[in-house]
This record gives sequence, structure tokens and C-alpha cells, in this order.
Amino acid sequence: MLRLFIEAGKLKRLPRMGWLLRGVPNPESVADHSFRVAFITLFLSEELRNRGIDVNVEKALKIALLHDLGESKITDLPLDAQRYVDKRKAEKKAVMELLLEIESKSLEYFKLFEEYEEESSLEGRLVKFADKLEMVLQAYEYEKAGFSNLEEFWSALEYLKKSEFHKYFQELIDEVEKLRKN
Repeated sequence: MLRLFIEAGKLKRLPRMGWLLRGVPNPESVADHSFRVAFITLFLSEELRNRGIDVNVEKALKIALLHDLGESKITDLPLDAQRYVDKRKAEKKAVMELLLEIESKSLEYFKLFEEYEEESSLEGRLVKFADKLEMVLQAYEYEKAGFSNLEEFWSALEYLKKSEFHKYFQELIDEVEKLRKN
């Protein structure tokens, strides 16, 4: 288990490459991103439960914490690199190897990771929604700090608008979209 904790710790030092490649000199780490994804997931899942949607908050949080674990092995591959490397396949392999450290839960946690990747459960889709929302918020923060050429990150708004969760969080998404216009 200790080796898994050490590997996960690498995410604290691993910059989010998309921002770095767009001129942000000291971007957030993968761990910074993952924390806010988990934070957003907590509040969105609780809100869904308050609206009568049967969402498993604990499961959603587990998925949020696991969703970028593979990057500790393969790094945060930017979109440009993904033209040459199958990121999904590499990440699955990395997560599987990492989770073998905890034999009793490795299959359960790997299945949760797959639910995120494949968007095959309500919780997996919710974490993907939170992931895209976090990215848009980060783009806003970087633009507010004076960085430009971040349009590709704002394209995640389209994903948010097409999501099954849009009807529950339309007001939030509208607020986020207004940030871009200010």
C-alpha cells in the first residue's frame, strides 16, 4: 500500500500539461485538479440527492479520487500527444498496475475507474461532468490572471450543456458561461 501512496504523491508534482503548453508557466498540478474535481463531485452529488436522484455519493467520491491516478505513471498527456498515444489504454494499464498494490480492493477500484472512463454509471458520468466543469473554471482563473489562447478548454462547456446533468445544474452552467463573457 505504501508504494501506491508514494506513486499517488507524484500527482502533486506533476503539472497539467495542457496549461503548460498554452503558456501558463506554473500551472496547477494533477493533484490540485483532482482535489477540486472531488470537491465539486461532493457538492453536485449531494445536490442531486436533494433533488431525489439516487446517486451514491461515496462511490462518486471514490471515482473522483481515482480518475487521474494513472497519470502518476504515464503523466498528463496533452491532446497533441494523444494523437500518437492511446491515452485511455495506457491509463487503464497504469491504474491496473498501481491498484495491484492493494489486492483486496484492486478489482473494485479498477471497475470504478472504468466507470469514469466509459461513463457507464451515473456516478462515473457525474465525475466526468465535474472534471469538465473544473477545467472550465481553471481556464477562467488563468484568463483572469492574464493568460490567453485557452479557447480549447472552454469547449468543455458544450459537454456540460449536452450532459444529462444540465437540467439540474443549468443555472450553474449559465453562470460559468457568463464568466467567459466578462
